Amino acid sequence: MQGDATDLAAAIRHGSLSAAEAMQASLAAAARQEPLGAIAYLDAAMGFASANDRDSERRSAPDRFADRPFAGVPTLAKDLGGPFAGLPVTAGSRLFERNGGEADSDLAARFRDAGFCLFGLTTSPEFGLSLASEPAIGPVCRNPLDPARTAGGSSGGAAAAVAAGIVAIAHATDAGGSIRVPAACCGLVGMKPTRGAIPGGPSFGNHLAGIASELAVCRSVRDTALIFDELSGNSRSPFADPSPVHIDDGRLRVGLLTDTGAAYPTKGDRLAAVEDAARALESDGHEIAPLSWAEFDWSVAASGRAFADIVSVNLATLIEATALDESRAEPLTQAFAARGRALPATSLWNTLNEAVLVSRKLWTLFDRVDCILMPMLSSAPLAIGSFPSDHADTDLHLERMTAFAPLACLANISGFPALTLPFGRDEHTMPLPVQIMAPMGHEPRLLSLAARLEAEGRWQHRFPVAGLPS
Repeated sequence: MQGDATDLAAAIRHGSLSAAEAMQASLAAAARQEPLGAIAYLDAAMGFASANDRDSERRSAPDRFADRPFAGVPTLAKDLGGPFAGLPVTAGSRLFERNGGEADSDLAARFRDAGFCLFGLTTSPEFGLSLASEPAIGPVCRNPLDPARTAGGSSGGAAAAVAAGIVAIAHATDAGGSIRVPAACCGLVGMKPTRGAIPGGPSFGNHLAGIASELAVCRSVRDTALIFDELSGNSRSPFADPSPVHIDDGRLRVGLLTDTGAAYPTKGDRLAAVEDAARALESDGHEIAPLSWAEFDWSVAASGRAFADIVSVNLATLIEATALDESRAEPLTQAFAARGRALPATSLWNTLNEAVLVSRKLWTLFDRVDCILMPMLSSAPLAIGSFPSDHADTDLHLERMTAFAPLACLANISGFPALTLPFGRDEHTMPLPVQIMAPMGHEPRLLSLAARLEAEGRWQHRFPVAGLPS
């Protein structure tokens, strides 16, 4: 499998290499892979300082070192979300300067407590408004599996860095598919957790009315499970902490959706991968329950409306509150801000009420099934330039994103957890991803099913992890 963050942490813990050597390997890989555009900001001195701290701790306080599951593992934060102290986030925009960094968010502090050594920021589209990561200020992020294609967005830089082996795992955020779409594009595991599971404080700057969540893009299901366990809980958010459900080995009712409607058709090879995954689960004794697009059609449309309204109003408010010079932003960003300013309060209220009904409809579905297996992307990763931001047609942009990932927003608007992983490769050796959704708090079930599918071995990473001994 070419290794993962768990392997790298074990190598450091057992002395096969030091944290400083792992950091040096990541920095060397970042230099080699610079044309990918995965990294928007790099601070080698920060990386080495953190790695040296971990190496010193390994010698002076080995028990404390051993308690950190990712002790000494190099990683990158996303240029959106957080923040992480010392890493000057710009949200992919020239509206901000890279002149410092805020104090750690609650999540950033947990990343450091887990033992990660941060050394930079990954590329994001301006304000995370795209399913490609090609900000006008650069760099353009490319897919390491095919540099002519997108790595996805908005956590495209994170996914490209992990798939290319620059790092074994990277921070990511998801407000409309932004963890899962890049993971699907690059052959990785990406999970959007249950609303409220991951801390967003103290400022809740990436709250977005509850639709945004943060975690990571990973090379394995076990890394996803480990980092979720390390970062989740006691979030002190506006929502109650979800209580993970007990997982049993009984027969599950697996809902199967292999239709994304006439307006947003999914390619046959993507649907075949979902059907193959269903057969694998059925062979374990689980019951497969076919679901129809008619049961999702309204919820998908309502989710799209809610995403558009929430991000537009959020952007308009941010620009006003921080007195940013909006004229320096990309044309599409300016159009979304204008859309937010023009949106009547009553329209936003109606949209938010619809979002509640989306959650209700999904709960009703989960009365009949224990999880839902569905497509993640409608096609292979698109060509670079497929989501341009040099225009002001927000409806066209939103339509393009929905056509590429029809079911992405559903988990964000409803608050339910969802996970994607590769389950095969297409004729061009690009990943064939599938997506699994489950009720709130059912991350253990998602991870258990994903581990079962991963064990089929239908996907192998193309690039090894930098520094990981062979």
